Amino acid sequence: MGEILQPRQAPGSCCAPGRAASGTSETAGTAAAPASGEAPAAARSEAARGEAAWSEAESGRMVRLPGGSFLMGTDEAAGFPDDGEGPVREVWVDPFEIDAYAVSSRRFAAFVEDTGYVTDAERFGWSYVYAGFVTAEHRKRSRRPADTPWWCGVPGATWREPEGPGSGIDDRWDHPVVHVSWADAAAFCEWAGGGLRLPTEAEWEYAARGGLSQARYPWGDELTPGGEHRCNIWQGRFPFKNTGEDGYLGTAPVDAFEPNGFGLYNVAGNVWEWCADWFSPDWHVTGPRRNPAGPPRGEARVIRGGSYMCHESYCNRYRVAARSRNTPDSSGGNMGFRCARSLTPATR
Repeated sequence: MGEILQPRQAPGSCCAPGRAASGTSETAGTAAAPASGEAPAAARSEAARGEAAWSEAESGRMVRLPGGSFLMGTDEAAGFPDDGEGPVREVWVDPFEIDAYAVSSRRFAAFVEDTGYVTDAERFGWSYVYAGFVTAEHRKRSRRPADTPWWCGVPGATWREPEGPGSGIDDRWDHPVVHVSWADAAAFCEWAGGGLRLPTEAEWEYAARGGLSQARYPWGDELTPGGEHRCNIWQGRFPFKNTGEDGYLGTAPVDAFEPNGFGLYNVAGNVWEWCADWFSPDWHVTGPRRNPAGPPRGEARVIRGGSYMCHESYCNRYRVAARSRNTPDSSGGNMGFRCARSLTPATR
């Protein structure tokens, strides 16, 4: 196992702490196929075990969206102005396609099986896991960020073993893949081909809104309409007791809950989703309004959607306008992604 680096929370990050990236970002996310040219045995066996029952939700089905203008951001009091959620501005996005579901563990396993790809979590030798999911032995070996001590930097935590050595995903092939960095997500898109890429932040919000203008959530303004849970977030007393009233304590399947008006699942809660953009709290104030793609450089990438770790008392970033960030080599048990694709005039 590689050297266990000191966890460091990315400045201003919420419930997705960042990795200490000093001296590592240049080589983050490298594909390391064995000398034989075959994928590692563990990846081959896991992909084979998960091959039996691919569901429609794991097939990579995409939703074609017409694009156009929409009101991006929010000025409401429930937001975080320091994150740059506002001001509300009219933004245009061209037609594009986006995954209806977050990329599942099964889809990611196929990528690893085909390429022998080594994720950043595997390369660094550790990744973040919620302390409540970690065994006592792993907790003893894990360092914790001072500002968010409910996270443990667990040695050996990866997409295959989300809670550390001895855990597994045999019952979670249809859950979103986790412990993937921005670099890992971008590598998956490149492997998948067909022009797949990570969505821009503007595309992500346009799609997540599902055709609703300035609604707080993908389904409207009420968190639990009629008492019905519509997303996978924390219930109870954060960070000590999650009652699991929505049916889940950790991740949920990628097709859990009802989709939004565009047919996208779990764009609120479940796992944070990487976007293509570099993060800035103010670049967009004077930046372009047509197909904005974020600043040309930065230290952290945008993440959207919130996760099962979000609770109103600490982080209500499961709102559709909420945004956060993390360093491109960071990973954790609540971070995943979905893919997008531009549409050319010939494919519209």
